Amino acid sequence: FNSKLPFKAFQGKHESCNLTVITNGKDDVYTTGVDNVGTTPAALATYLTLEKLDADDSPVDLVINAGTCGGFSRKGAEIGDVFLTTAVANHDRRIQIPGFTEYGIGKIDSTGVSNLAQTIDAKLGLCTTGNSLDAHDQDHHHMSENDASVKDMEAAAIAWSCELHKTPHFGVKVVTDIVDGDKPTQEEFLANLGTAAKSLQEALPKVVEFICDKNHDEL
Repeated sequence: FNSKLPFKAFQGKHESCNLTVITNGKDDVYTTGVDNVGTTPAALATYLTLEKLDADDSPVDLVINAGTCGGFSRKGAEIGDVFLTTAVANHDRRIQIPGFTEYGIGKIDSTGVSNLAQTIDAKLGLCTTGNSLDAHDQDHHHMSENDASVKDMEAAAIAWSCELHKTPHFGVKVVTDIVDGDKPTQEEFLANLGTAAKSLQEALPKVVEFICDKNHDEL
């Protein structure tokens, strides 16, 4: 990446598969030093990565968005559950103008991974994306309209960049908090981040092992 950018790239191999891991780095723009989260860094990092690898004549076969999320108890989500995305959408882009409503929601299907879900005992569902950790009543309404199983701050943005490059994609999301529960989101998130991180660390090697050398229609 250009030195002006905070993003970090790491490359390696698993058997015959080439792997590139991207992190969004730390904030320098607002001088907070915290992790870059939300849709802006996610979309930019994904787009630039795909553009770079395409230019290097090593186009990406599949993008996996790995991270944490909030889950909905009404969809059977529990702390530490692993969800694989079936689709993504936005819940905080409310544009009440004909044609722009659908654009704001921006629903994008993920590549099918039902065989993977069965193999690693993961759940399946739509991930709804917004730029806030908490959610107010309008957010809850739109998340319900999206039929969301989980909620994050990046998935829809990553999917948008992937679609520009015609690159298949899906998310591996681990639940840190219950969105429709009775505990403050930030408290539950921080209390369960370690548990979710361990669950994600256990799930990702299984995901890589399963998808390596498989065609997309076998996932």
